Amino acid sequence: MQEFIWLLPTLPLLGFLSLAITGGSLPKRAVAAIGAGSIGAAFLVAALIAVEFLNAGEEVFVYQAWVWMSVGSFSPGFTFYLDGLSLVMMLIITGVGFLIHLYSTGFMFDDPSYSRFFSYMNLFVAAMLMLVLADNLVLLYLGWEGVGLCSYLLIGFWYENPANGYAARKAFVVTRVGDTSMAIGLFLLFRELGTLNIQDLMIAAQSEWQIGTGMAVACSLLLLGGAVGKSAQLPLQAWLPDAMAGPTPISALIHAATMVTAGVYLIARTHILFELAPSVQLLVAWVGLATLLMAGFTAMTQHDIKRILAYSTISQIGYMFLGLGVGAWSASVFHLMTHAFFKALLFLAAGTVIYSLHHEHDIFKMGGKRKQLPIAFASFMIGSLALAAFPFTSGYFSKDEILLAAYATGGPGVWLWAGGVLGAFLTGIYSFRLVFVVFFGASHGHHDEKEKTGFSMATPLFILMLLSLLGGWIQIPVESVFNHGQAHEEHHVSALIHGIMIAVPLVGIAVSYLFFFSGALSVEKLMSYKFSKILHRFWFSGWAMDALYKHLLINPFMWLARLNRNDFFDALYNSVIAISRSAHGLVAKTQTGYLGWYLISMAAGLTAVLAVGVYL
Repeated sequence: MQEFIWLLPTLPLLGFLSLAITGGSLPKRAVAAIGAGSIGAAFLVAALIAVEFLNAGEEVFVYQAWVWMSVGSFSPGFTFYLDGLSLVMMLIITGVGFLIHLYSTGFMFDDPSYSRFFSYMNLFVAAMLMLVLADNLVLLYLGWEGVGLCSYLLIGFWYENPANGYAARKAFVVTRVGDTSMAIGLFLLFRELGTLNIQDLMIAAQSEWQIGTGMAVACSLLLLGGAVGKSAQLPLQAWLPDAMAGPTPISALIHAATMVTAGVYLIARTHILFELAPSVQLLVAWVGLATLLMAGFTAMTQHDIKRILAYSTISQIGYMFLGLGVGAWSASVFHLMTHAFFKALLFLAAGTVIYSLHHEHDIFKMGGKRKQLPIAFASFMIGSLALAAFPFTSGYFSKDEILLAAYATGGPGVWLWAGGVLGAFLTGIYSFRLVFVVFFGASHGHHDEKEKTGFSMATPLFILMLLSLLGGWIQIPVESVFNHGQAHEEHHVSALIHGIMIAVPLVGIAVSYLFFFSGALSVEKLMSYKFSKILHRFWFSGWAMDALYKHLLINPFMWLARLNRNDFFDALYNSVIAISRSAHGLVAKTQTGYLGWYLISMAAGLTAVLAVGVYL
């Protein structure tokens, strides 16, 4: 069955081609069957491949479909590489992707661009599968750019609204910065090591570079640039909250479960390079910590239900970067998987709330919706418990492993651990702030609406609820990918440390309860202080990152554009054209039509040539 691995990206690609070629002429039920069915078929193939791969006890399977290009010794192919890491990723992409597609068949049914939506979604899944199954960085980069294109198309899906087009362009431009960094890194790796096959590259790097060598540092930094762009980490995180302009299932698929984890996958896949550059690996951890704290504080101030979840995603990806930076490779991949479960659940539940309340996004215009929206309420409760790392939910196990690994490294790892624990406290506050405001207390509008969830929307929510509760018990087969035959290292810390890690998120939930449920603490009183208002405004703006970009990058560029309004370079080229046209005009004037003039001209020219020849 493993030789059919090529079907994984092919099936959604065929779905895309079918929907794109028919141009929306198919009935909606046929569109749903193709759009969701192609991903369901891909998940079935992935599951069968996974069963055979695990039962065979293999660590690696490689399948070459064909050679893509051959230039000298450079011959990258459409070659698929299956190991524990790519196996986990393909199951997440196809499994969670199918549930989101199934949900979308109901959520998007009234949209006039139903077929276009599923064609873009299918193309995205095909590109993401290409990315995670590639055995070489050229093919990986093809999938990398493919998901970037699809992200642009899906964020701006409702392009009639100019704000959506702006959000799509912002995402495209910001992620291109990271992509350029990654491309330069690939050029440098090929120049230095002579290959872009991932496994050969890792072996060559280990044999030719010493730990801490400048070239290892440079290449790792460039790849990190690509990772922070795609995974929305500082300083390239500002595109993700605006990306909520797209339909909610897009947020669930691209900006929670798959695309934003591409940077995490890239670092995990090339982890040997980062181990050869310890300073860059530590930088990965600090970038993750700074991002998760920044996003956590910002999430506490947002009103838009999807933007709260967007900043939550940025924060949780920060935990994955923190884990990668301290060498907890398996724990980071584990958190990637559990996060896909509970964040897809939260986004789809948010979609149910928005869909049922006539596209209302402001949580403070909701309130008391637990009886009106029982499935959404249950989904948010379970998803928020997992997000806040409530004991024995899926998020608890994965986040616990990352923080334990950080603490066990000692030195700066203790500070990383403390920052991660603070982030867990913030997560408890903002996640249950959303739950208490939306589902408890007095209703602030939309009093009589009923929950709009048919089978296609409810079924994925129930499955994701189950996975969010029990997903932490899943054993992922990635140890052999990262430990290189070494035994798994257990992290032994004191009961006090464990107790703190369990208690802090619960304290965050309790604080949220006191402010937003019981009213024992007053938000209004807190906001009466001038400092609180300033801090709230600063956090609400996303720590003024957009303003910073505007002053550092956009305004200087606009100033140069105004300064060069007449365009010096165009003026230079235009002068060449003007001289050429003038010379042509002078030559044209010599064409008088008089034979005598031509004879005199020829004689004069011949005399001049002879004179020059004699002189020389």
